[in-house]
Amino acid sequence: MANEEDCRTALTRVAERLAEVDDDKLAEHVVERTISVRIPDLDVAYRTRLHQGGLDGFTPTDKPRSAQVRLTVTSDDLVALANDELNPARAWASGRLKIEASIFDLLRLRKLL
Repeated sequence: MANEEDCRTALTRVAERLAEVDDDKLAEHVVERTISVRIPDLDVAYRTRLHQGGLDGFTPTDKPRSAQVRLTVTSDDLVALANDELNPARAWASGRLKIEASIFDLLRLRKLL
């Protein structure tokens, strides 16, 4: 099982990858949203804000349900996703990655992944 530091590193890697997305593509598909990532096996959650300028840093939160887009993933799967060892679509289809969001937000996120 990955630890909290491994998960924070993975989240930073995800944010860095999003920063590499072309500004025009980002502006076309991104609407400002709050995002939470809950890691149940570590009993921790992080929150960030996605906007046309990219993704803010992840900060710990005790209210992950208040975010507009809510992700739930185990620590090992989060690390695997960040390292491109696990495909996000496959993880979602198999239930390893749970996403709670509006259908419109899901379609936008799919175009960025």
